[in-house]
Amino acid sequence: MKKDFILPDIGEGIVECELVDWLVKEGDRIVEDQPICDVMTDKALVQIPAIYNGVVSKLYYAKGDIAKVHAPLFEMIVDVVAGDAPVTAAPVAAVAVGGKVVEDFILPDIGEGIVECEVVDWLVKEGDIIAEDQPVCDVMTDKALVQIPAKHPGKVVKLYTAKGHIAKVHAPLFAIEMDAALASGQPPSAHQVPAASQPSAAVVAAAPAATVAVASSLPAGHKALASPAVRRLARELSVDIHRVPGTGPKGRVFKNDVQAFVSGTVSGAVAAPVVPVSAAVVAAPVTGSSGRRVEPIKGIKAAMARQMAESVSTIPHFTYCEEIDLTDLIALRLSLKDNLAKQGVKLTMMPFFMKAMSLALNEFPILNSQVNADCTALTYFDEHNIGIAVDSKVGLLVPNVKDCQRKSIVEIAQDLTRLTDLAREGRVSPADLKGGTITISNIGAIGGTVATPIINKPEVAIVALGKVQLLPRFDAKGHVVARSIMQVSWSGDHRVIDGGTIARFTNLWKKYLEEPSAMLVAMR
Repeated sequence: MKKDFILPDIGEGIVECELVDWLVKEGDRIVEDQPICDVMTDKALVQIPAIYNGVVSKLYYAKGDIAKVHAPLFEMIVDVVAGDAPVTAAPVAAVAVGGKVVEDFILPDIGEGIVECEVVDWLVKEGDIIAEDQPVCDVMTDKALVQIPAKHPGKVVKLYTAKGHIAKVHAPLFAIEMDAALASGQPPSAHQVPAASQPSAAVVAAAPAATVAVASSLPAGHKALASPAVRRLARELSVDIHRVPGTGPKGRVFKNDVQAFVSGTVSGAVAAPVVPVSAAVVAAPVTGSSGRRVEPIKGIKAAMARQMAESVSTIPHFTYCEEIDLTDLIALRLSLKDNLAKQGVKLTMMPFFMKAMSLALNEFPILNSQVNADCTALTYFDEHNIGIAVDSKVGLLVPNVKDCQRKSIVEIAQDLTRLTDLAREGRVSPADLKGGTITISNIGAIGGTVATPIINKPEVAIVALGKVQLLPRFDAKGHVVARSIMQVSWSGDHRVIDGGTIARFTNLWKKYLEEPSAMLVAMR
């Protein structure tokens, strides 16, 4: 079966690259993950690996030519093994008929090194007429729910991936019939009509793999060169691919390298026992047939599982609890709420918590820092990008309000409303999820008073807010009065933060919240 290998998105918005060198020639037999060519972008030299076994039948570019991203790079005859699933569901080639062209919509790079996603829902069906930029489907990555829009108006001819199935980045997602003049990304004339489209892999990084405890001879900071297929295998085996010695050119990691690492046969490395993700799901078989079901952990839930496991296994947590009297702050918010609502601003308590935290971070910048992997250096951030954990319909998301140190309480409130609305729908952008420096988890919105939150690595601190309770307290004259009390629970990275520091920081944060006038005076 002949297939065109489509040059994948190399990242950084790159749309073309120079073909520096072919590492194979026409007629050569190649195997999955074998390097095929070196290409030069304006950022770096990148090696393109094969994603199938087969024979190279045609090279579309000469050495020194400019190759286009998402255009055919070479043609190959793919080996078909009995029992293998087809590469795609017979995708439709770009063929012009009577002024119309049927073209595959290629699932674009979604960012963050993501190479596959789950089709959550189709918003159109075969035969539908669609408009440019019309949402076509929702896909779930391990970061967020993403809506895929149409690039051109036309008629949906075929949907290649069923709801609930996995779609590959750079593979055909659906086919659309449209005016020939609108067809984009046509390949060079030598291969104007490819035999068929095919999926291709992202070249550089895939989603971060979970870490397994190992002793390795590899140098600190080692970065793995590996294809997405190999990275996926490493994730399934819970192996940190950056610790696997590669036997390929320039240290490229192949599948057999990962398997050898797991078996403990790699010289200088001793792998801890690992359990494949797939095995973890089906382990502990159930006898009997009633009342049981097995559900795979995937998407954002799987990403959260990996992140939390790595955080608790690599960061020595300690927890510090305190209570805050919010009576005066609640009164201030109520006095401002209605007027701001008329201006379209939703004022909750959270913007006050975030602004007070930012003011306290000015005095205790170590809580707004990050430590490197071997705990030899701290990076301090001038930006106070405060994250807020949101219980969304796709799992836990932590978008962050950027530059709280420069924003007023009203500006923070506006940003917070936008982020929480998007996050609850799972549609928050990757940019809003990146760059956080410290996190707030508002467990009190659901219930509970005290928690032991897990640090959102690589940050060094997180606080959980308990629910507000009306409780009896003594006033300055010894009289019992009703006060609005909230318990807060901090978790700190004990490698860089000690108990005294977090106690003094909390005391200052508490002062700003209990005495709103002090917070207003401190703002500049």
